[in-house]
Amino acid sequence: MSALRLILLLAGISFGVGAYAQSEVSPEKPTDFLNKDFHRQRRELLIKQLPAHSVAVFFANPIRNRANDVDYHYHQDPDFYYLTGYREPNAVLVLFAPEKTIAGKPTHELIFIQPRDPKQEQWNGKRLGEKGVAEQLGFHNILLNSGFADFNLDAATFTGGILIKELPEDTRDNSRDKADLFSLVQQFKQKVNYPGNTKVNNTILPTILDRMREVKTPEELTLLRKAISISAVGQQEVMKAMQPTMSETEVQGLHEFVYKKYGSEYEGYPSIVGAGNNACVLHYIENDKPQLGNNLVLMDVGAEYHGYTADVTRTIPATGTFTPEQKQLYQLVLEAQEAGFAQCQVGKPFVAPHQAAQRVIAQGLKKLGIIKKEEDASLYFPHGTSHYLGLDVHDPGTYGPFQANTVITVEPGIYIPEGSPCNKKWWGMGIRIEDDILITEKGWENLSVAAPRTIAEIEAFMAKPSAFDDLVLPALK
Repeated sequence: MSALRLILLLAGISFGVGAYAQSEVSPEKPTDFLNKDFHRQRRELLIKQLPAHSVAVFFANPIRNRANDVDYHYHQDPDFYYLTGYREPNAVLVLFAPEKTIAGKPTHELIFIQPRDPKQEQWNGKRLGEKGVAEQLGFHNILLNSGFADFNLDAATFTGGILIKELPEDTRDNSRDKADLFSLVQQFKQKVNYPGNTKVNNTILPTILDRMREVKTPEELTLLRKAISISAVGQQEVMKAMQPTMSETEVQGLHEFVYKKYGSEYEGYPSIVGAGNNACVLHYIENDKPQLGNNLVLMDVGAEYHGYTADVTRTIPATGTFTPEQKQLYQLVLEAQEAGFAQCQVGKPFVAPHQAAQRVIAQGLKKLGIIKKEEDASLYFPHGTSHYLGLDVHDPGTYGPFQANTVITVEPGIYIPEGSPCNKKWWGMGIRIEDDILITEKGWENLSVAAPRTIAEIEAFMAKPSAFDDLVLPALK
């Protein structure tokens, strides 16, 4: 029994998904990642859309440094992961249209990866290596990244273009590694005479991938549902646990504890927990207010599960009960969101939810006397209502008419910071309600519906006992 499990059992903490019910014997890694067939099918679909006689070159994400000799946890470039499933750095994917002969065999694809290295693996964890990439990711043409320097990428043979995304710029030159990302990018530039070569194109690939990633496969929707479900449970548990004496950081920590409890690797983006006037900062991430007080608390948070991220926002009263003014503003945002939901239909323009929500908020703010003219609503509702969701929290897409199996957010808000040109009773309130919506052939589905949303639901949930109520930590000396 692990120390963490013992602590949780002693504290009486349990949740409703039956965690810790699995056998003591468990696999080394989670088994529900996207499988190799998914990634292969993505590559095949992309290759079919490439110009004839072209080559597409993708680079893995850089390793990003936090401070001195401490790096951030590595996170793969979403497009690279989408096409390969490879989650290690210092790699290159090359796709050919049509086939190219490599080692005497015709192929559409070639991947360069970092080698197995017992010394590095002792410090930083196991690498897949050539055998692992073949067995787990299904590649047949695999070379070590040290071989990229000698790889013939003759621009003259690719009359359809050399296709790239924007090349990674924030790379570090590791002088001890001649096949790190910095070296791989420099080698590529030399091979194709970039910049300066008009055959190098950085717009075709993003356009194709935007179309592909906009519409989700069943496998992707499974992971998105899991990430969103975890996030909804986080909202539930924080609602039950919240007290005015808590800090913003403590609230953030409760959300993120729940994420880890259910296997989320990271947050999909920096958690936003803002109380009172802090909620009026759209991307507030300091989360350092010592006490929530009697304020509304805006929580824009999302778990990432196997690369796919949720994005769920709830705004709740720290006291457990909305004041009359808080109720009026909250209900207005809720009605705006409902108007946005109604526009989530196949064939509707992407901007339709925003237009509907904006209209409701403009009329409501004028009715409350907060603005005099409806066109002034943007002072208190300064952002769009929707974005795509997937491997990125702001996932790529075409922004054209809605298609089935697309996932978007619907997130209207009202923000009235202190000093605003309206009655002081409204000051210091920031309210956003955000749900993750799946566009279907028959309409739409709210994937985050489990997170309480109406005033009555929130107040009822906040009155429930919390799994964290009996967790008492010692005072620091």
